[in-house]
Amino acid sequence: SCTGQEDMAAHVGASRTPQEVMEHYVSMYIHGNLGKACIPDTIPNRVTDHTCPSGGPLSPSLTTPLPPLDISVAEQQQLGYMPLRDDYEIEYDQDAETLISGLSVNYDDDDVEIELKRAHVDMYVRKLKERQRRKNIARDYNLVPAFLGKDKKEKEKALKRKITKEEKELRLKLRPLYQFMSCKEFDDLFENMHKEKMLRAKIRELQRYRRNGITKMEESAEYEAARHKREKRKENKNLAGSKRGKEDGKDGEFAAIENLPGFELLSDREKVLCSSLNLSPARYVTVKTIIIKDHLQKRQGIPSKSRLPSYLDKVLKKRILNFLTESGWISRDAS
Repeated sequence: SCTGQEDMAAHVGASRTPQEVMEHYVSMYIHGNLGKACIPDTIPNRVTDHTCPSGGPLSPSLTTPLPPLDISVAEQQQLGYMPLRDDYEIEYDQDAETLISGLSVNYDDDDVEIELKRAHVDMYVRKLKERQRRKNIARDYNLVPAFLGKDKKEKEKALKRKITKEEKELRLKLRPLYQFMSCKEFDDLFENMHKEKMLRAKIRELQRYRRNGITKMEESAEYEAARHKREKRKENKNLAGSKRGKEDGKDGEFAAIENLPGFELLSDREKVLCSSLNLSPARYVTVKTIIIKDHLQKRQGIPSKSRLPSYLDKVLKKRILNFLTESGWISRDAS
């Protein structure tokens, strides 16, 4: 202490300052030969910490409060948050304290009553640990700033790449794993999955080069340029062909059905319907005949037992019925 240094300096004399006396004592008696001979390298009977490591199932750190959240007073009131206690007005398992609120230790308690009270305390401690575990997860994943809408800009800055729609959907599906993985582990998982996807794409690209006889990366640039030119020529050729078709008055709208039997029997609207349903004109005429025949028989009170073709599913039937109703072939109640 300072007083001890001053007393020693006064005993030695006015020629030494308290600081010089302390440095001389440390160098000669602690770090010198005398200290090496008297002070052992390892001090025996050192107290060993036998508590569970931090984060373990019985670790005291599980119930240690976290630093308070850095949020405004209005946001604290919105959340019901008490920063000095790091608590909320409504906690997880709000009635957990009722387990011990009525407990009291009496001198005449027998062993069964004592063990029962200990069991209640143990249940309460477990609930506190679970409450704190949920707080830790919320703090790790920044759920409070996310609730307040304050983490969007921070996320955009942190992410070096754009997240695809598929990855967003996968993140939503894997949300239950948040409680088993830290935020960094979760982000590393998706970063590694992204790297794997990029590597697989690169491998496929290199295999395609190999199949085309390319064995050096210098040759790949020339190959890609030639491939781009071929695709551009093909695209221009298709564009010119479509323009010619429009000029000739054939835009190719009914190209799939115009050469099939019965095409000439269809009206313009029926041609559009058959083309959109990918249904041949002959099949459409058959279905149309059966539906109109059944409709007329029902209007005359004759029960109809016609069987529709097997290729006519519910979607096709509904589309054709709606079309015939709108066109006035059958009444609306029949559809």
